[in-house]
Amino acid sequence: MDRLILGRYIPGDSIIHRLDPRSKLLAMILFLFIIFWANNLITNAIIFTFVLLLVFLSGIKFSFFINGIKPMIGIILFTTLFQVFFMGGPTILFQFWFIKMTMEGLQQAGIIFIRFVLIIIFSTLLTLTTTPLSLADGVEAGLAPLARLKVPVHEIGLMLSMSLRFVPTLMDDTTRIMNAQRARGVDFGEGNIVQKVKAVIPILIPLFASSFKRADALATAMEARGYQGGDGRSKYRVLDWKVIDSLAILTMILLGLVLFFLKTTIYR
Repeated sequence: MDRLILGRYIPGDSIIHRLDPRSKLLAMILFLFIIFWANNLITNAIIFTFVLLLVFLSGIKFSFFINGIKPMIGIILFTTLFQVFFMGGPTILFQFWFIKMTMEGLQQAGIIFIRFVLIIIFSTLLTLTTTPLSLADGVEAGLAPLARLKVPVHEIGLMLSMSLRFVPTLMDDTTRIMNAQRARGVDFGEGNIVQKVKAVIPILIPLFASSFKRADALATAMEARGYQGGDGRSKYRVLDWKVIDSLAILTMILLGLVLFFLKTTIYR
């Protein structure tokens, strides 16, 4: 559990853990809209402080969130550097041929970097404090109105639950296969890019074989237990929307209003 992987759940009894999964999903959607209203130093500082407060309330060590950012650091840096060197602006700091660095590009790159980091931290907080089954139940409950349009809501929730459940398992399988390959003399860090890609092939083949075997075993287990979909099924886990969930959504709305006010009036 020292590595942060999508689908991991850390048990706890914090205020974040006790929130209804529907309120967490709704808060995540609101956050994705709100974060684009943070377009300057003050608004980014406010939303960054808010996210850090949520992390503190969750009772989870911040190292988990740092480890969650590491796999995405390449994409974050690429997007940030693209903004730095290819975004125009009147204040030019450096220019070589068609590449130039402007003050506006640096500011935009910083904002985009913060947005990426905050989205990853917030989504990581969601998965670490919510079990995959509860998350799937929340998605199914949120999509319930679409069932009238013949959308397979239960099946979508089931697929999400299985996907989140088996992401850590697949990562553990990958680590085990890589360790077995290293014991046989394979070095995944040697050679050029082509050789590194070829070194990954001995990982993919057994990983796919293990995944298909596990999927077949899961399908057999579900059939043996008489699984027939969502029609007529009762719920063992009943979602309960409490006052604290309404307060959580109200807090997100107030945060959005504050950022929108600062963006449109004071820091336009």
